[in-house]
Amino acid sequence: MELKQELVDELLKDYQKPEDLIGESGLLKQLTKALIERALKSELTHHLGYEKHGEAEGSGSNRRNGASQKKLKGDFGEVEIAVPRDRESSFEPKIDMKDE
Repeated sequence: MELKQELVDELLKDYQKPEDLIGESGLLKQLTKALIERALKSELTHHLGYEKHGEAEGSGSNRRNGASQKKLKGDFGEVEIAVPRDRESSFEPKIDMKDE
């Protein structure tokens, strides 16, 4: 997947110093949080078989059930993310997020 230059330009339009990119509330942490949370929501949708606010096919009782907070640790430091849950606790994210 190629990242569009226009997207990079938009993300960096207010860049002034390294902390804006890699600081405690920098772009790297914001992007990591947004991308991981979006991927997890997509994984749960695939697991359940229907979109959020959509109708489940069949008589399945498993539904979305909020989210749990989790700290993700990496070379960028720590970022708190929301991991979606399902009522049956059968959702296992494919993104490997080891507890520390």
